[in-house]
Amino acid sequence: MVEEFPFDDLRRHPDVEAENLFAVDATDRYLLDEAAPLLAVAAPGDVTVINDHYGALALGAAGQYGLSGIRAHQDALTGELALLSNAERLGLTERMSVHDLSPELVSDARVVLLQLPKSLDALEEIVQVVARHAHPDVVVLAGGRIKHLTRAMNGVLESCFSDVTATLARQKSRLLVARGVRDALPPNRFPVRRTVPDLGLEVSAHGAVFGGTALDLGTRFLLEFQDRMLPDAGTAVDLGSGTGILAASLARARPELRVIATDQSSAAAASATETMALNGLSDRVTVIRDDAMAQLADGSADLIVCNPPFHIGTSVHTGPALRLFGAAARVLRPGGELWTVFNTPLGYQGFLRSTVGQTEIAGRNAKFTVAVSRRA
Repeated sequence: MVEEFPFDDLRRHPDVEAENLFAVDATDRYLLDEAAPLLAVAAPGDVTVINDHYGALALGAAGQYGLSGIRAHQDALTGELALLSNAERLGLTERMSVHDLSPELVSDARVVLLQLPKSLDALEEIVQVVARHAHPDVVVLAGGRIKHLTRAMNGVLESCFSDVTATLARQKSRLLVARGVRDALPPNRFPVRRTVPDLGLEVSAHGAVFGGTALDLGTRFLLEFQDRMLPDAGTAVDLGSGTGILAASLARARPELRVIATDQSSAAAASATETMALNGLSDRVTVIRDDAMAQLADGSADLIVCNPPFHIGTSVHTGPALRLFGAAARVLRPGGELWTVFNTPLGYQGFLRSTVGQTEIAGRNAKFTVAVSRRA
């Protein structure tokens, strides 16, 4: 018997919350409806959920079908924390567990529910893990908004599964259903490793990390100001570190500096950890997966560098960046500096000035602005 589930009671917290941002979407509902025949007969441990934004899939499956042993992976720590919080409020904590993107996540799973990631590399790494470690009869139901789906996604699934079909559209969402793990799988190329020529750094990147092994243009511009950053700093934080390029560059240039690289992305934290190892910096850079420096004490950093995100999912939104700037104001010591780079039209200077302290424009090019803010 299928039970009613209170989807509207789910929250996004601690992620950004607003009237136009929701914890459940049409793709979540479509995935659960399409998977209903499989979920109705699933045994404990049969179901894995990947990229469940705030818990609608895992908790919906548990609540509607009485399932237990559901394994979940979310790259974003905010999503994982929201899932755990929603599970506690709904009394479903014992029905599920969270995991890294690892063999344990999908071992012998027969049903995988997946919100399709934006990145083909992220999808490829997920599909590789599922095909290699799930039950041979696994069925993957992967969904997304139609405007964000591409034929290339079918190709990624087809590289590991012999039967890939698309459903009809429903409420601007569509699903891809994959069955039949291929006998011969393509080589697993993750994490990708590459030398950044301009910096001479070895960089490691898992599929879901923003920008892969490339040096993105904003980070490249911010690095031009590295010599001007607080010269007597003893502690520095690379906030939203990605693969760890900023943290590694700072640590290599300033041996006296103790550096923390922090990112809420599981893929980013793993990538940054590997980047530090590749460059012999593991003893001088600490990598943590954290949400807006929640693990760091007030006034504990002299210098923070940040190339903030400007998207929530596929939508441009200033919320994540403003949240990071607010966290920087808390973690910086008086007189400490926040160096940030952002797309010039976003115009963050006023918020930085009111939240952190005195803010100056250190540089501007055709696309980006670099600002330095000093904590009062």
